[in-house]
Order: sequence, then C-alpha cells, then structure tokens
Amino acid sequence: MSDVGISVHNGWVTDMCGNRVEELETRVRELEASVEGLTDELVECKVRIRELEASVDEDNGFSADEPDSEESAATSTEADTPNTEDTNEIDNREEAEAASETETEEDSESDIIVA
Repeated sequence: MSDVGISVHNGWVTDMCGNRVEELETRVRELEASVEGLTDELVECKVRIRELEASVDEDNGFSADEPDSEESAATSTEADTPNTEDTNEIDNREEAEAASETETEEDSESDIIVA
C-alpha cells in the first residue's frame, strides 16, 4: 500500500513541477516579447529624435552635415539589429577604460626614478 501512496504522491509532484515549468516558460516568453518591443520602440525614438534635431538645426540655420545622413542610414540598419548600439557602447567604454589605465601606468612609470 505504501508503494501506491508514493507513486500517487510522485505523480502529483511531477504535475506540480511540470505546471510550474510551463508557467515559467510562458512568463519568459512574455518578458522576451516585452524586451523586443521596448527595444524596437527605443530605436524608433532615437531615429525620431535625430530627425527632430536635424529639423531644429535647419530652422536655426545650421546645415545638415553629410555624416549625419550616413548615421541616419546606419540607424535604419540598426533597427534590424537593435543590440549593435549597446555592443558598440560597451566596446567604447572598455577601450576608454583601457586607455585611461595605460595613461595611469605611463604616469606612474614616469614618476619612478631609478638610480
């Protein structure tokens, strides 16, 4: 009899774990969809801000530079790959940190006097 109770109990636990896993997988899919939607919205907002800035610059008499046009073309490409900008920002920060560490090491080496 105890075997029957255990198997029923194990079946119940398996069902509970299975339901929980399904709930968590559903929640993960919802969150991934939210992140994707927010990322797309962020990219669209950045494009719109650049357009508005260009419009304001034209109204103030500033001419639009050609590199800005190239950036706009690159921005539309970024809409297909939204994580590119984040990766570039991280790379730029890492390069800046490495450069500042190098400068610090050079400064400290120049302070050392060897007799």
